[in-house]
Amino acid sequence: MPHAAAQLDTEAVDRWLSVHLPGYRGPLTAEKFAAGQSNPTFLLHAASGDYVLRRKPPGQLLKSAHAVDREFRVQKALAGTDVPVARMHLLCEDEGVIGSVFYVMQAVDGRAIPTPDMPGATPAERRAVFAELGRVLAAIHAVDIDAVGLSDFGPPGNYFRRQTDRWTRQYRASETQPIPDMDALIGWLDANMPEDDGQRRLVHGDFRIDNLLFAPDGPACVAVLDWELSTIGHPYADLAALIMQWAMPPGGEGRGLAGLDRTALGIPSDADFIAQYCAARGLPGIDRMNFYLAFAFFRMGAILQGVLKRALDGNASNPALAMRLGDAVPDFAAKGLEAACG
Repeated sequence: MPHAAAQLDTEAVDRWLSVHLPGYRGPLTAEKFAAGQSNPTFLLHAASGDYVLRRKPPGQLLKSAHAVDREFRVQKALAGTDVPVARMHLLCEDEGVIGSVFYVMQAVDGRAIPTPDMPGATPAERRAVFAELGRVLAAIHAVDIDAVGLSDFGPPGNYFRRQTDRWTRQYRASETQPIPDMDALIGWLDANMPEDDGQRRLVHGDFRIDNLLFAPDGPACVAVLDWELSTIGHPYADLAALIMQWAMPPGGEGRGLAGLDRTALGIPSDADFIAQYCAARGLPGIDRMNFYLAFAFFRMGAILQGVLKRALDGNASNPALAMRLGDAVPDFAAKGLEAACG
């Protein structure tokens, strides 16, 4: 839920929108969403309607992080495809307006599902939502990147090699103390890197149930959100990241399914979900899933290390939550090693 605006000059945004957004009418008020550690997000209320604004956070940032311009581009490109996205209105690359790059998009009327255990839902409702989750993931990976103008959205070559190198650099740049398991996991990924199999697809980069909005009265997804980490790469990274999330403890911070009776809840097993995904994409199966899962744990650990570093530097969107998330980095490293051995 949003709360009182912070980190946003609403008067400056109002002036800018009055000039650049056709049909816009102020005055403007804003509420900041508590969710989201990376790019501060605001619900804007104006006489002409509601909008959503996402901006880069203030302060010194790691190179290539908080890419709201990429978020804007990919969602604009996906309009009219089978991937549900919010309508993109405007991108402002003039940092002089509010101090950072930002974009404004449609405020989608949708239902957030914060955790995959879906408390209060029936087994049938959970089955329908998880089927939709798999359908949307397959739809993302089925996008014709040439047709939508995204063929240059990521460099060619071995995606997992590229991403392992990138997140190792990001991790080292934000490292605050030695974590032996993280060092060991980086070494294992280097030594077990798969050959490039030629799959070059759009990947979301942070695909999980709480980054989707669903219809208020049904399981249909109405918008996939938070595309900051999207690129052209390997689809198994998205799939593994989703499976990795489910290995976390249930509840608001773990947002996982560990220890739950998934059959009784109406939630597919990891193997069944992977099989459904493969069927949707016409794949016979997936080899070396242990590597993809180990990579997913490593990548999330590196991301959370960056969150911790921003909290320590005073630049986190939600400092208390950022500190707690950062404390989980050693656990992600350990789970990555477990997955590697699986």
